Amino acid sequence: MLAEFRNVSFAYPANGRQRSFALSEVSFGIGQGEIVGVIGPNSAGKTTLTRLLTRVIEPTGGEIFLEGAPLRGIGRAELARRVGVVPQGAPSQFPFTVGELVLMGRYPHGPGRYFESPRDRALAQEAMAATSVLELAELPFDDLSGGERQRAMIARALAQEPRLLVLDEPTAHLDLRYQAEAAALMRRLNQERGMTIMLVSHDLNLAAEVCDRLLLLSGGCAAALGAPEAVLEETLLASVFGCEVIVDKSEGVGRPVIRLAWRARATTRAWRGGGESGSRA
Repeated sequence: MLAEFRNVSFAYPANGRQRSFALSEVSFGIGQGEIVGVIGPNSAGKTTLTRLLTRVIEPTGGEIFLEGAPLRGIGRAELARRVGVVPQGAPSQFPFTVGELVLMGRYPHGPGRYFESPRDRALAQEAMAATSVLELAELPFDDLSGGERQRAMIARALAQEPRLLVLDEPTAHLDLRYQAEAAALMRRLNQERGMTIMLVSHDLNLAAEVCDRLLLLSGGCAAALGAPEAVLEETLLASVFGCEVIVDKSEGVGRPVIRLAWRARATTRAWRGGGESGSRA
């Protein structure tokens, strides 16, 4: 396994502004070349897993391993060379060009240097080409659209040359076109570069479309782990999310497609109502 959580627990202390939350004995692994999705409702523990994997916080129980070594023994710079993270949302009022942003991804490989090397520049160019932002290299980051910003942030992470790419809600606040582009980019990075990806997402259909396996979290515990068609099951999703859903199969590849049941019923009622109204007219 490239990364592995073994019975990992963590607890945030309660305070006046925030409820207490605990992650309880979560175990799962991410194999080399896999895309593993982490899904679940709000406050299920998705962000906590990401923070644990990047050592922003440390487990209170269990152990995390990266390439077979305990994560707690890996220094910050070394960890940044192995794990690239694209956080949810891009920085605002960021006074740098796209090219400068992507070059920042090379910092873990030379934290004591003041200037980038020819290799740094070459790898940054390659990362921008892979994410289709090379033609935007001279533009201010603040001038980009939402989808362009997301691709630039992924390019920065790729410039780190990570073994594992962690994407936290990569399609949040993006319109349909950019959501499709983000999904296609994830597939391309995985298939052409063999990039291992951990996708954290509220979008169940995106996770079903691009992931090899899914970890479903509920209340800080692992509710299910397995292939999308096994995890995205109507009864299980209804119990975790607290609402009725309908799971269909997409044409061709047979991946699950999730819909809210009330929408289906509302559509049916509207159609029948329109027909009855028309017959009475």
